[in-house]
Amino acid sequence: MIMRELVLLSLESEAEELSDLLLECGVLSVSVEDADLNTDQEKPLFGEPGTEPEVQAWTRNNIIALLPDELSVEEIISNLKQLTNKDYSEFVTIREVADEDWVRLTQSQFDPIQIAEHIWIVPSWHKENPEILQANADSQNILIELDPGLAFGTGSHPTTHLCAQWLASHDIQGLQVLDYGHGSGILAIIAKKLGAAEVKGVDIDEQAVTTGDYNAKVNQVDIEFMLPDGLADGQFDIVVANILSNPLKVLAPMLAGRVKKGGHLVLSGVLERQAEEVANAYAPFMQMSVWQSEEGWVCLHGVK
Repeated sequence: MIMRELVLLSLESEAEELSDLLLECGVLSVSVEDADLNTDQEKPLFGEPGTEPEVQAWTRNNIIALLPDELSVEEIISNLKQLTNKDYSEFVTIREVADEDWVRLTQSQFDPIQIAEHIWIVPSWHKENPEILQANADSQNILIELDPGLAFGTGSHPTTHLCAQWLASHDIQGLQVLDYGHGSGILAIIAKKLGAAEVKGVDIDEQAVTTGDYNAKVNQVDIEFMLPDGLADGQFDIVVANILSNPLKVLAPMLAGRVKKGGHLVLSGVLERQAEEVANAYAPFMQMSVWQSEEGWVCLHGVK
């Protein structure tokens, strides 16, 4: 089946409003791309980790709207003119796209991932994969069922690899672990599967807490996920925080304070060029150093 996409060229100042108006007009979806993509005028649109980008759209934007069969291009242009007092007909092009099985297409992009020795992240639709069945037959392997969702952390990012590898390379049997900024709960679940006696997760996002609870249930582990206000006083043998450099610096007194004497602090979400600055923020509490690095990201570790 062939579907239609409307491509509307817009200025930076119009992009957000026009995206909203197109949805009001009844399009199925809206995305925004740099109209100067793959040219000398192409401009990256992002800020430093932990900061907002200076602008929210490119200088010239292609607003791409997927159209339902019953909605005509003329009707959209007419509605936009009524809403904005501007005729966009000369800025609109139409292109055809093949209809896809979007669920299957999305699932095909997420394969099982071995993120540390004996630790696999397996989307639910790959549980019957022969390679996964073979891995599951080895009692040393830990298979964590995790589907991509609304909370950060599918196991594919180098920072997740680094934290998981740290946990897997240390004996954490019977220890208390805090995963701060837990996202999907992946590191907390790994810690519990590796034998930690008590694992708690904290995140500022309510959706992450809900997702963490769900993923813990799916993986049959007992973990308490909560918002920051829900974390009672107390210290942990291991505190792991895989967030971003700026929050890590701001949270230094609190995170260091949550580590028991002789306990471990494991930090990631830090670029190699940011490592010294983050380590300096923790210097009043403990000495942090780079444990390992991967693809320009580092894992910092310290003992209190």
